[in-house]
Amino acid sequence: MSEKTTITRRSFVAAAAAASAGTQALTAKSAARVIGANERLHVGVIGAGGNANGHMRALKKLAADDNVEIHAVCDIYDKRREAAAEFTGGKPYKDYRRLLENPDLDYVTISVPEHWHAQITLDAADRGLHIYCEKPLTYSIEEGVKVVEKIKRTGVVLQCGIQGMSDDSYEAAARCIQDDRIGQVVMAQIDYSRNHREDMWARKPDPDCRPGVNLDWETFLGKAKKRPWEPDRFFSWCRYWDYSGGIATDLFVHRLARIVKACGLTTPSRVVATGGLYVFNKTGAEVPDTFNAMLEYPEGVNVLLVSTMANQAKIRHMIRGRKGTIEFTREGFVIEPESLFKDDVAPYEHKKSGGEDMALHHHNLHNAIRRGEALKCDVELGFNVSMACQLAVEAFRKKKSLGWDRRRRRVVKT
Repeated sequence: MSEKTTITRRSFVAAAAAASAGTQALTAKSAARVIGANERLHVGVIGAGGNANGHMRALKKLAADDNVEIHAVCDIYDKRREAAAEFTGGKPYKDYRRLLENPDLDYVTISVPEHWHAQITLDAADRGLHIYCEKPLTYSIEEGVKVVEKIKRTGVVLQCGIQGMSDDSYEAAARCIQDDRIGQVVMAQIDYSRNHREDMWARKPDPDCRPGVNLDWETFLGKAKKRPWEPDRFFSWCRYWDYSGGIATDLFVHRLARIVKACGLTTPSRVVATGGLYVFNKTGAEVPDTFNAMLEYPEGVNVLLVSTMANQAKIRHMIRGRKGTIEFTREGFVIEPESLFKDDVAPYEHKKSGGEDMALHHHNLHNAIRRGEALKCDVELGFNVSMACQLAVEAFRKKKSLGWDRRRRRVVKT
């Protein structure tokens, strides 16, 4: 494909997306960048911090087999951007909007603080670029609604970065539940806990960082409250409400996605949450170090999410059915019958394929872009899981029981 052809298509995509914003929906063919089966995928990496390094390593690993290359990199901190450009050979950009204007790009990865996910995603979709957006899908529920609408309207392919969905255990568990292997599902429980000796989620500030010289602090803040330079807010941003939902949006999204996928759940009808800063309460962190949530789904299932940053002992990850129980393991899952139904339910063991792997998740995205393979974590699943966790944060902070009105697509008191 010639450069001229690519530029013309991109110009058309941007114009078409803008023209349709207030009128009619675009079809996938008119909006999304069309990629030939043998055409190389050119990726723009937006964000070059810790998690983004995982994306760059995964993409380099896939370079030959998936015919993919990192064509551009972007970060507001010069040191990170320069290191990323050297590692990948990608063209460096300080402003993500200039990167999105690159006519040779096919998709972008978005690995930046949560409060920037939505705007970059919306802008990338308007350019007709396919997207790998880290979890949570957005910082707020309202942003999530806009992103879902935009992705559906433009027809671009979006993979939400809950890479555990590239483990086939949850699709297999869903088939078992649909086949009535454990009876009616009533409850699920899962955890994600850690322990820290001194502080939670704290990263040592880089002494080379100088805002106004080699870091754009104002851009980092974005729509969040304007503040003078605070190194911890930049290097350990997930500890602060302005940029993150803490345990819920950083950890629970991974676990809840497994339950939602397996049980075929949608969005919660009621959520309550408890917790607090019980241990690390003198460190400057704002988000709780202990956080637990109970979610009630209209499908008749309760989900218990458990976490603390001060004890890493695990609980059993299971889905409880009337006739049997699915328990997830490192190898896959097992089904154990309830004693009352031991003659009706056969024990079963599933050995997983795939895994919680960023490279596999990108590989799935590549196949989705090229030939329409089903995504492991599409925008709908990404929204349903992210909004449930954000709803838990809101319930915790307001000390209220909250729910989601699916018809009017808004948060309600319950």
